[in-house]
Amino acid sequence: MQIQSMHFKARAGEKLADLRLQKNLKRLSEKFVGSRARVMQEIDFETTRNAAVERRDRTIERLDMWLEIFEERARATGATVLFAESAAEASQLVLQIAREHGARSVIKSKSMVSEEMALNQVLSDAGIEPIETDLGEYILQINENEPPSHIIAPVIHKDKEEISDLFAKVHGKPRLTDIHQLTREAREQLRPKFMRADMGVTGGNFIIAETGSVAVVTNEGNEGMCTVLPKVHVVVTGIEKVIPTLEDFAVFARLLTRSATGQSISNYISLLTGPRASGEPDGPDHMYFVLVDGGRSSLLGSEFQEMLRCIRCGACMNHCPVYQKIGGHAYGWVYPGPMGSVLTPSYKGLENALDLPQAATLCGECHVVCPVKIPLPDLLRKLRERQFERHLRPWAERAQLALWAYVAARPHLYRLVASAVNRALRLLANRRRLIRWIPFAANWSQSRDMPAPSKGTFTARYARWSTQRDLAKSRTS
Repeated sequence: MQIQSMHFKARAGEKLADLRLQKNLKRLSEKFVGSRARVMQEIDFETTRNAAVERRDRTIERLDMWLEIFEERARATGATVLFAESAAEASQLVLQIAREHGARSVIKSKSMVSEEMALNQVLSDAGIEPIETDLGEYILQINENEPPSHIIAPVIHKDKEEISDLFAKVHGKPRLTDIHQLTREAREQLRPKFMRADMGVTGGNFIIAETGSVAVVTNEGNEGMCTVLPKVHVVVTGIEKVIPTLEDFAVFARLLTRSATGQSISNYISLLTGPRASGEPDGPDHMYFVLVDGGRSSLLGSEFQEMLRCIRCGACMNHCPVYQKIGGHAYGWVYPGPMGSVLTPSYKGLENALDLPQAATLCGECHVVCPVKIPLPDLLRKLRERQFERHLRPWAERAQLALWAYVAARPHLYRLVASAVNRALRLLANRRRLIRWIPFAANWSQSRDMPAPSKGTFTARYARWSTQRDLAKSRTS
């Protein structure tokens, strides 16, 4: 997937003006936020996520060791384990596997890593048909390969009417509006493709070192069709997804679906270990793991290492006031929302995503709901500091911040400036005591009104209050 993060401001403006999108994005709160709050009451959330943090940190500290153990155990089951330094290398490995087995069509379950790899484009260019089987991803694929806007609900930005029109156009059938009928129509389109596919590709929510297994969590059951019917199953996932034991997976399973979709448990959880053994009725004849670095190892030992704890639940974007207004496409790469605002600069270079660290209110909601306690606001602040240090922000912005730092470090000067600004803002207010336009902040004030400040600064009012308090005490003593 080509990175477009440098166009964030322009794209965000377009999304804010899209009334249909604004209506569709309200479903985030209706569908996920409230449900998550309810199902978290079923468990001891703080204790469970503390356990998850401890397990993730312990694994990441010895990531190389656990990957070696996983490789050894997976190969013992008959699977092949391949490592890719870059996303491009990973896509070439998958293409090579497809060619070795003469695959002409590849069925896929939802995988954000495959989006990093631009896998569909690579397969198509080689004459191999990629087929998305997750309903949301299928809708996007037949809509001219539109990228997903959410890592859990990739088509959250579209409404039923848009999908009805798309199905009627692409499938050449009468337009349906009932959701059950639409899903049946999609099933009828996909079933023959499941049956004739030569290879299946899935992501992996976790890979488990002690058994050499992959855990795949879905709500539609399509991952089963992708792993049972084809003769070849390829798992593509990031190297950070390794966890030591099945007991660890049990902890993360309690948090993942509750955080992602507000469900107590997902409809389907598959633990897949090796290719089909002799006497087993189903499963692939060949199983491959393609484990992708793609910038992940660069976070090890850095101040951004905590980002490797991420379990890709999407809770941060569901609760983010910025994402809730602009959706995922404005962010310009695979991962949107607060997580994307850290991952994209980390994986693709800060210079290629200059606006993403600024694409947050720093309200802290993402940190509050994160099931593995990633301090996303702190990481975004660190990225902002790096931008400033590397002179990647506009000179006017850097000059204003430097001026602010100079004034803030000198209390007497700060009080004088604050008093002057207070008077100036009160002069700008209209009869309703609202400020419609602020000098040097036109972009901010053109879309919101600011209440006029009270007369006098806080410092001056506090000094008067302290004086009055001291007088009162002296009179009573």
